[in-house]
Amino acid sequence: MELPGLREARQRRLLTQAELAIRADVTAATISRIETGTTKARISTIRRLAEVLDIDPAELLAPSNKPPKTDHQKGPQR
Repeated sequence: MELPGLREARQRRLLTQAELAIRADVTAATISRIETGTTKARISTIRRLAEVLDIDPAELLAPSNKPPKTDHQKGPQR
């Protein structure tokens, strides 16, 4: 399941991907892949993430309120 609200929820709590991963008992790579949409989260992972972030799981499913970055906002390409 895709979690478009994960990054924003994590950042509101001032957590790094690694810190969230430790607290949710997953790897930092898993958090990264979920945030970028490379992989979909299991229901059990969504529940753990919501518990750690102290939010309703539905908030993780909601799209971010921030507009997507345009190419000129992303910075230089390498």
